[in-house]
Amino acid sequence: MAKSEKRQRNALIQLRCTDAEADAIKKKAIAAGMTTSEYLRRTALKRRIMVRTDIRMMKELLRLGGLQKHLYTQMQQSMTTELSHQFSEVLTSIKHAINELDMTPVPAEDLKS
Repeated sequence: MAKSEKRQRNALIQLRCTDAEADAIKKKAIAAGMTTSEYLRRTALKRRIMVRTDIRMMKELLRLGGLQKHLYTQMQQSMTTELSHQFSEVLTSIKHAINELDMTPVPAEDLKS
């Protein structure tokens, strides 16, 4: 958005809603990665709002996989075959969970409140 567009936004519109509606609007705005004002503007003007699936979930899975791999390398000297298989299963499960994350944009209207 250009600076000139920001400067032109000087009209204030207020609306009344229930606490539940306000929470739902705020959650959808956060999920869309935008301010509540921008979210409401786009919704009211029927502009498309696209949301990415939870990137924080993917980052956390990657972090856990890294920790698991670190533990594996630290324990290699006293590693049993059974323990090695367990580490391998956990790493495989984490990798599978990361691959299953759908990172395609989703219309905000499809999000449940």
